[in-house]
Amino acid sequence: MKNRIARPGCALGLALLALITGPGAAAREEKPRNVIFILSDDHRYDFMGFMPGAPAWLETPNLDRMAAGGALLENAFVTTSLCSPSRASILTGQYAHRHQIVDNDSPIPDGTVFFPGFLQAAGYRTAFIGKWHMGNVSDVPQPGFDYWVSFSGQGVYFDPLLNVNGKREQVKGYTTDLLTDHAITWLEQQRKKEPDQPFFLYLSHKAVHAEFEAAPGDKGRYAGKPIPYPATMAQTEANERGKPDWLRAQRNSWHGVDYLYEGALEFDDFYRAYAETLLGLDEGIGRVLDWLEKTGLDETTLVMYMGDNGFQLGEHGLIDKRTAYEASIRVPMLAYAPGLIEPGSVITPMVRNIDIAPTVLELADAHSTIKMDGRSFLPLLHGEPANWPLEMLYEYFWEYPFPHTPTTFALRDQRYKYIFYYGLWDTAELYDLETDPQERHNLIDVPAEQERAKEMRARMWDLREQTGGMTIPLKRPGDWQAKERGPER
Repeated sequence: MKNRIARPGCALGLALLALITGPGAAAREEKPRNVIFILSDDHRYDFMGFMPGAPAWLETPNLDRMAAGGALLENAFVTTSLCSPSRASILTGQYAHRHQIVDNDSPIPDGTVFFPGFLQAAGYRTAFIGKWHMGNVSDVPQPGFDYWVSFSGQGVYFDPLLNVNGKREQVKGYTTDLLTDHAITWLEQQRKKEPDQPFFLYLSHKAVHAEFEAAPGDKGRYAGKPIPYPATMAQTEANERGKPDWLRAQRNSWHGVDYLYEGALEFDDFYRAYAETLLGLDEGIGRVLDWLEKTGLDETTLVMYMGDNGFQLGEHGLIDKRTAYEASIRVPMLAYAPGLIEPGSVITPMVRNIDIAPTVLELADAHSTIKMDGRSFLPLLHGEPANWPLEMLYEYFWEYPFPHTPTTFALRDQRYKYIFYYGLWDTAELYDLETDPQERHNLIDVPAEQERAKEMRARMWDLREQTGGMTIPLKRPGDWQAKERGPER
């Protein structure tokens, strides 16, 4: 789609901005813009009511509202499709092979620096509210945040034990609602105590992670609704031709549609529960937007929404993420900022989770002291064309508790994707995403595509080498290997 953002770049100055957005715009821009970053868990890129691929019955009025009033970044990706590594990449601007939080059990390495600390140095007040899920199962306050609300590990959907600024409190209620309550309370306190101080709020939800639990009023909302099964879900010769052996084997496993959670769940129930759990998350986003409008802070605040990774709902016979397939690595991303972003804009160039930190820092005129692999996409929000290579590395490192998916390296550009499995004697994959968006036809053995495969493979390794990614980050086995396995953490 065409990028319809019309606002010129910041370099043209506040005077031109005032001409574009009204007489009060220049005065508003003199104060640093506030930022609210809302993160969800396992939310698919196309699972929003306004998206063409969404079920016709799916309701997300507030995500729709953000898109209509702001911008959809339609080609947003994560560089590792797993909770902890992706969250660490968001907070550091680095690939997992650099920050070393490569799985959900990795400790946070000594010396790790998270970008909100640079916002503090630039005069921002910062808050983290929600799921942290890094450093094993820690819920303790982390550097870079003035205010802290979190919980241990994956958390629960009801009656969580919250760590509020270092003090643990057992509370009653639905976790999505409680986190939103804390967020609005902090925003209100910040507005009253320090009205001239810019703020950064990182609101990190547990939803919509399995096992899905909708808010009491939403449970059963979609009972009986038809399921739009993906074309690659059926176990047919056409779907399996040219696919790696590990993928066929995974269909009948914990993360496969033929033995979902070892037969504990039916796919249709799983699908509808996922959609119902999204309702509470969408309502919470609406409450934040309502508060901003009520206080007038919507005119000086950038709200960004994204998922920490994608999620397969039957694609290639799987119900997980981790893989390098599109439903796994693509995420929803919206940006909403009246006066900064033209309503209804669609931004087409590729952006990644490692680009969040550089973008927020540039907006805040804050500076990083650590090496970041990402780049700011603030120019895209200003309506400027992209002037960087439109490609990304993807990596996933094999996990002991969930051995079904091998170590995976990939290179994706605007049209093609090359996938390589490290340490596994299996077929590589090459897809033309323009003609085959569902990744049904592996081109790796097509004679006419051999030069492309060779070139993409070489470029993938070159980029890994350039970013310090030529080692496999090994983790010492511990007691976590012996614990009973539950649904993906």
